[in-house]
Amino acid sequence: MNSKLCLAAAISLASLLPLSAQAADSKGSVEVVHWWTSGGEKAAVDVLKAQVEQDGFTWKDGAVAGGGGATAMTVLKSRAVAGNPPGVAQIKGPDIQEWASTGLLDTDVLKDVAKEEKWDSLLDKKVADTVKYDGDYVAVPVNIHRINWLWINPEVFKKAGIEQPPKTLEEFYAAADKLKAAGFIPLAHGGQPWQDSTVFETVVFAVMGADGYKKAMVDLDEKTLTGPEMIKALTELKKVASYMDPDGKGQDWNLEAAKVINGKAGMQMMGDWAKSEWTLAKKVAGKDYQCVPFPGTGKGFLYNIDSLAVFKQKDKGTAEGQKDIARKVLGEDFQKTFSINKGSIPVRNDMLEHMDTFGFDSCAQTAAKDFLADAKSGGLQPSMAHNMATTLAVQGAFFDVITNYMNDPKAEPADAAKKLAAAIKSAQ
Repeated sequence: MNSKLCLAAAISLASLLPLSAQAADSKGSVEVVHWWTSGGEKAAVDVLKAQVEQDGFTWKDGAVAGGGGATAMTVLKSRAVAGNPPGVAQIKGPDIQEWASTGLLDTDVLKDVAKEEKWDSLLDKKVADTVKYDGDYVAVPVNIHRINWLWINPEVFKKAGIEQPPKTLEEFYAAADKLKAAGFIPLAHGGQPWQDSTVFETVVFAVMGADGYKKAMVDLDEKTLTGPEMIKALTELKKVASYMDPDGKGQDWNLEAAKVINGKAGMQMMGDWAKSEWTLAKKVAGKDYQCVPFPGTGKGFLYNIDSLAVFKQKDKGTAEGQKDIARKVLGEDFQKTFSINKGSIPVRNDMLEHMDTFGFDSCAQTAAKDFLADAKSGGLQPSMAHNMATTLAVQGAFFDVITNYMNDPKAEPADAAKKLAAAIKSAQ
């Protein structure tokens, strides 16, 4: 049974149960389930909470720890099956359409807001389509993350005798060798499945380019998944993994980011939410740290769009709170403050075109410029590792095979490619 049918079958029970009444104050109460729990992420979501509460609504925080969001999704499914979904939940990519197909997401509550705020002209089509179901908005996009960043501590590079950021895989390996020889961790990395697959998809893009990435990660083309380019990508992945933090297994991404910030490691491959940790540590982009596209991915933008989906609720106050959250999320003030805290870039095209006027740093300005350019060139591609390219079931197949491959010193790239194709086919 495919993931869509599994989700629908499980949640169909919810139709037999009443939606829970929401606690209300003078205007209404909205519970928000999300996984923004690291230091920088919490600072970002607290901005939205404060703005909503300033408007007279009660924000009931449903934070669930776990950077990849898997735990939060488990909680959300349990709540839905019990007939007690939250008013708003962080859901991403194709999962938004799957949830909407169950009938639990509200296709009406955002209509007036979207029309009044002109969302269709404000958002890039790929962004808008991500949060629509049958033409109706069922979620509000919060921000855009770039996945294929390489974060560098320039002081550590200097101590290791490295003059500039690597631009090719060969230069990356050479820099990693120098870091290792100088006593530093070359590549900070937490060995969790979603982190492993973040590195994997970045390497795939570096080796196979935008077209090859799309065929493998989005189209799930079996020939591409088992072909020579994928075998080369898996070979390079194994080499990249040889430079990873030996103490990183099971570590959360922000703990590994701290090793780069504190000068124990030289680099980290991570999406731009990693910048939130640098910001929290009072570090300045371009001075205390460098952000560059991972070697070989300069003409590509692997994206992750955070979104807040709205669930059907019987309480009128909750519905008004959902609308208020939507208005605040796409307002210029929140878009600026949230992304600066989170490390991301806004979803509004008018802001992406004039990032310097909003006070965004050099990393964000580069990301915005590349997003707009890659949206036209085909280099803009959805992240598999971050719920944007495929279903959770297929993503799980990627996670299992890639993590097992990276942790098995005897694993062969060609065998791993075959296992990957077979696992994906079984998950579909």
